[in-house]
Amino acid sequence: MPRWGYRARQAADAPGPGVRARLTLAAGGGARVLQSPRLVRGGAGSVRGGTQSLWLVCGAVARRAIFAGVYRRLGPHRARPLAVAGRGMRKSAAHQPKGYVRDAAMHLTPAELDALHLSLGVAARSVLFSLPFAVAIAWLLTRGRFAGRWLLDALVHLPLVLPPVAVGYVLLLVFGNNGPIGGWLRNNLGIQLAFTTAGAALATAVMAFPLMVRSIRLALENVDPGLEAAARTLGARPFDRFLTITLPLMMPGVIAGAVTAFAAGLGEFGAVITFVSNIPGITRTIPLALYTAIQSPGGDDQALRLAILSFVLGLIGLLLAELLARRTRHLLGR
Repeated sequence: MPRWGYRARQAADAPGPGVRARLTLAAGGGARVLQSPRLVRGGAGSVRGGTQSLWLVCGAVARRAIFAGVYRRLGPHRARPLAVAGRGMRKSAAHQPKGYVRDAAMHLTPAELDALHLSLGVAARSVLFSLPFAVAIAWLLTRGRFAGRWLLDALVHLPLVLPPVAVGYVLLLVFGNNGPIGGWLRNNLGIQLAFTTAGAALATAVMAFPLMVRSIRLALENVDPGLEAAARTLGARPFDRFLTITLPLMMPGVIAGAVTAFAAGLGEFGAVITFVSNIPGITRTIPLALYTAIQSPGGDDQALRLAILSFVLGLIGLLLAELLARRTRHLLGR
């Protein structure tokens, strides 16, 4: 197959307002001109007409370039069936009823609402449980001077680099029914973490903990130690200095870290499914429900709704974290 050279250009129709996209393909010394069947209406030289025409040209160029590469790689006998299959997929997509994607994405079933409520509850519990520890660890890593601080820093941030499944497996070994801590909690206090909603909150908290510590630590590093030293000379105790000076100044980082950890907890999958399994109504959060829908026959509509819901919740969480951090900095006059 000859090597195609592509040259895209737009040409205005005679004195009319329409703009038609034309594509010139040169092969050797010959040339062919392909005109798009759609006539983009708009004023002469309008931005909208030019943009739509450019998309038509780019689409045609991309399709022919991809087919040319496949043709050269596979040969004519194996490349033609792929082209026929691609045309069939475009025809089947064109015959979908109007509003199909919109209707599939607008209605949540009771099982999906249950997964949404469970995800919000698990993420909230994980943040409330781990936030005090995150503040303490961040202060210890920033202001503390002790041997092995670098090792503690590495252990805190280890979930960021480990596979989530590995983290869930370690939690299962330690906090499982036969684990050293999980077995003691079950036999003496009657608390079971494995395969429960509380265990899902624990796994989510472990995975989101480094995000909170990192955000709080960055905010704490920007607090002037001279303010604490001045309060100490005036007789303020360490706990009073922390509550009245340090904590308010690092509050933007605390809020941003908490909201970011909450948004990340909504999407935690690997550690949760490994530690607490995929039990409907107990541990099946949105990511696990999405995985179940993908694996189920005819679950495309449900998977689409859950995927859109995950995107929306994640975007809202990130925007809310930034807005709250900016608002807090503004109130503090920074």
